[in-house]
Amino acid sequence: MSLLIDQLAERQIQAALAQGQLDALPGRGQPLQLEDDSGVPEALRLGYRLLKNAGYLPPELQQRQEALALCDLLARCHGPDDEAATELLRRLRQLELKLRIKGLDTRFIHRYLQSAQMKR
Repeated sequence: MSLLIDQLAERQIQAALAQGQLDALPGRGQPLQLEDDSGVPEALRLGYRLLKNAGYLPPELQQRQEALALCDLLARCHGPDDEAATELLRRLRQLELKLRIKGLDTRFIHRYLQSAQMKR
């Protein structure tokens, strides 16, 4: 199946090249910026790329992004006595626990929080 799709795509590309349809593309003549998907099994790469291009993130990555956003907000708080900081810290700990239950490493949270506070 993949071979057939590759052949059809190659025919379309060659026809477009012959007609000059690809001459004015941005980045023409420059190397492609390819993403490293070497950690994804080859059989799953196409599916993962489709999901990524559609804007879908796995729940673990959504939770990671949420944790980093909470760290940014915490770094902007005025101190540990701030009520907002207390609530943000509670939410961050709850999210960290969910990630740990799934067996994920949560050290990134503490490293990011430290770096965000240092930038402040």
